[in-house]
Amino acid sequence: MNISAQAPLHLLHRSPVGTLATHSREPQGFPYPTLLPFAPDERHRPVILVSRLAEHTRNLEADSRAGFLVGHTQGDEDVLSGERVTIIGRFTSIEPEPALVRRYLRYHPEAERYLALGDFSFRVMQLERLRYIGGFGAMGWIEGSELDMLEPLAEQDELAALDYFARHPDRPADVELVGVDRFGADLRRGMARFRCMFEAPQADVTELLHSLGDCIVRHADWHFG
Repeated sequence: MNISAQAPLHLLHRSPVGTLATHSREPQGFPYPTLLPFAPDERHRPVILVSRLAEHTRNLEADSRAGFLVGHTQGDEDVLSGERVTIIGRFTSIEPEPALVRRYLRYHPEAERYLALGDFSFRVMQLERLRYIGGFGAMGWIEGSELDMLEPLAEQDELAALDYFARHPDRPADVELVGVDRFGADLRRGMARFRCMFEAPQADVTELLHSLGDCIVRHADWHFG
């Protein structure tokens, strides 16, 4: 059945970890699943930080094709009733540009110690297709290009949103804004994540800041985790 691309898009911003399935080199051809933290980039694609010594990194160097599974449940909700999305695509190396590093560390500040080791590198997933399941009867495939066909938010607009949030008088002291895009804002309390979804895609930074202010006002309803 047809599904809205915004459903898997928001899901990719709500969970801090995903399951990476690569093609095993030895024994050859078998799926090799592993759990990894990730952060969505400005196009909502999973970005991972991997060690060159890790088995999954060696697998990707031999064959960049991979699957990536992200799921989310509320409290003691049955896992089969929760949301999940399976992505098929390729993980390619990406240069550690300062903006990329800053963004990833906002989502995963604990990763700073891995970057200091020197043998870790970033990879981003080039999306081919996504299979989204939002519960019974709510499922379907979308093409990777359909996830978000809008231009990504400019870095200066995201920086303006980060500054706006940090200065807002109603901002909860223990909550940090880690990322924002045209569809919503990603917030973190400790290690827990929350996605504040905007009612509609934001066309410019003025609209975006207005919607972000509404998110802050509604902070009492935030449920992290």
